[in-house]
Amino acid sequence: MVPRYTRPQMAAIWSPEERFRIWFEIEALAAEAMAQLGTIPADAARVIREKGGPRAAAIGPAEVEAIDAIERVTRHDVIAFLTFMAEGIGPEARFMHQGMTSSDVLDTCLAVQMTRAADLLLADLDALLMALKTRAYEHQFTPTIGRSHGIHAEPTTFGLKLAGYYAEFSRNRTRLAAARAEIATCAISGPVGTFASVDPRVEAHVAAKLGLAVEPVSTQVIPRDRHAAFFAALAVVASSIERLATEVRHLQRSEVREAEEFFHAGQKGSSSMPHKRNPVLSENLTGLARLVRSHVVPALENVALWHERDISHSSVERVIAPDATIGLDFALSRLTGMMEKLTVYPERMAENLESLGGVVHSQKVLLALTQAGMSREAAYAAVQAAAMATWQALGRPGARSFRDNLLAEPGVSTVMDGAALDAAMDPTRDFAHVRTIFDRVFAAE
Repeated sequence: MVPRYTRPQMAAIWSPEERFRIWFEIEALAAEAMAQLGTIPADAARVIREKGGPRAAAIGPAEVEAIDAIERVTRHDVIAFLTFMAEGIGPEARFMHQGMTSSDVLDTCLAVQMTRAADLLLADLDALLMALKTRAYEHQFTPTIGRSHGIHAEPTTFGLKLAGYYAEFSRNRTRLAAARAEIATCAISGPVGTFASVDPRVEAHVAAKLGLAVEPVSTQVIPRDRHAAFFAALAVVASSIERLATEVRHLQRSEVREAEEFFHAGQKGSSSMPHKRNPVLSENLTGLARLVRSHVVPALENVALWHERDISHSSVERVIAPDATIGLDFALSRLTGMMEKLTVYPERMAENLESLGGVVHSQKVLLALTQAGMSREAAYAAVQAAAMATWQALGRPGARSFRDNLLAEPGVSTVMDGAALDAAMDPTRDFAHVRTIFDRVFAAE
């Protein structure tokens, strides 16, 4: 991922320095388990830890280049790393990697990296959920128009909108936590996964120390359906980010102006038009969501490896694992800040709510007329006629409101007077159960 969309803590997980440090930890833990089992000398495991640990911890750009230089000769990254480590450990290094294969190191390391990345993403989601909850309660009873097909439907509250997003991201958190659990597996099973040259107890020891579960059947590699599920979970989170970003983009349109991204002092919206205040953060989030989602298909295609192992998945994962997690980490952080500072215009929401002359109360009138004795068909026709007359005359001199047009309908006036009509159109009825919905959404807290 380019530096523009990268946060340091997530990037550190995917750095070559950190990858080599994790590789060493896997090798050292395996050696310690083998020493306990008598497979290798106890002194060898001790020396590997005592000499290899500081060498691995000191890996920086120069050391990475040294390992890369070895790889240019060996054409094998794990062998290059082992060669580099052996230079500092000495003769005891021959006991590293006993009975193991490269995938034991690579796949277990990837599991460590992905679980660490998931932990950061879960923390990101927690921060976003807090921001959404705070703003939802702030606007729990702020009236606004609900829209279906982009057209005014019935009144809702801005708090209910945000509560809906809170519930969605809560589900996303559950999905991501499950994906983390699924990916957190360790494989130290040797060539084709039979444990022919390494005791299964070594795998159990490494897994326990790294906070991973044992992969039941690794076939030399950890099955990639686990990884596919992980990237799919990231993609769903990204889609939810885009849905909220799209809502903000719509609300900020000049014709709507119900909410907008915070505009900082000194910020410029356009190089040519000084008046512009554009939803640049929301648009950026939309693009990042597309990018994160684009990694799902390659992850799904990685599932179908040849026989017990091939490396067609390797080049893909070297790109999508860091890029997807780094991109989503940045997007979640940006969305949290955007929602914390979102500028909301309740007065404009009220204006838009009443801008169609009251037609948004049509369903309540329809129901009241049926309860007053009209057939549903007759009531629907009368209410629709009044609504269309109101809609077509909007903005014209002398235009009548929806209420007045309703009272002009003979079928309506015979069963309802003005007071009954006002009661039916009372906007407070739209919000009678807002607290009930909030209790459902935030009940767990």
